[in-house]
Amino acid sequence: MSSLFDLVISGLATGAIYALVAIGFTLLWQTSQTINFAQGEFVMLPAFLMLAVVRAGAPFWLAIIVGALLSIAILGIAFKKLLVDPMLRHGVLPLAIATMALSVAMKESVKQFFSAEAQPFPSIAPSGSVSILGSPVSLQSLGVFAFGLAAVIGLNLFLERTSSGRQMQAAAQNPTVARIVGVPVERMIMLTFVINAALVALASLLVTPIYLAKFSSGETLGQAAFIAAIVGGFNQVRGAIIGGLAIGVLDNLAAAYVSTQYRAAVPLALLIVIILFRPEGLVGRSEERTV
Repeated sequence: MSSLFDLVISGLATGAIYALVAIGFTLLWQTSQTINFAQGEFVMLPAFLMLAVVRAGAPFWLAIIVGALLSIAILGIAFKKLLVDPMLRHGVLPLAIATMALSVAMKESVKQFFSAEAQPFPSIAPSGSVSILGSPVSLQSLGVFAFGLAAVIGLNLFLERTSSGRQMQAAAQNPTVARIVGVPVERMIMLTFVINAALVALASLLVTPIYLAKFSSGETLGQAAFIAAIVGGFNQVRGAIIGGLAIGVLDNLAAAYVSTQYRAAVPLALLIVIILFRPEGLVGRSEERTV
């Protein structure tokens, strides 16, 4: 059995990926009241875009750049303009249903045009292990956790220390007042979608080497990230981070010490407890919206 320390580190690595995806859920909800039920498939698609570029003869580093740019164009800009904007004027529920349909369409399209078989994917993290406090720890887990942590810190610095980040927060908190004081609200909302696309591309780059590139990989990841966002607090970025890390560690420990058959039940049980006793999430805040 793996050491407890290694389990915690690998759980934090997985949790960092959940956090990246959960942050996207939170940002889209804060700025545009969009719940994207295709978020898991948004993580799946960039890996196949990168593989397609590699198969065309390009080096992997170029495939990463092209895949990230395509992800921003398709999953950020096109998603907002072609689906969110037309559907959101009809309400949140029609948009949620539309993203569910998009999830199915993306899975079937990848299955049809790429492959139904799982495919290996190169890793940007080193292989092997290193001894920490006498326990072997996977270098890949450390690398994934480091990349995820760096992305989360960078995003928080952007939100807190830059003019665009503060304008994004203003647009999310009160778009009417933000417009009055001169904040370009629509531009900030579009920036949120672009950031979400960049986050899912990074999550795809980190998680696919571990679980392989397959058309169905977004189902479990999207569900875990959605639960993480709710557990931490759907209206707080830091809540998404805390929820993602907690779900990752609990999931790993449950698989090792309880049963792999019931590991999926642990996040769901935590979700039920949070909804019953603290529906705003661990660090979320209660809010009221005019409808």
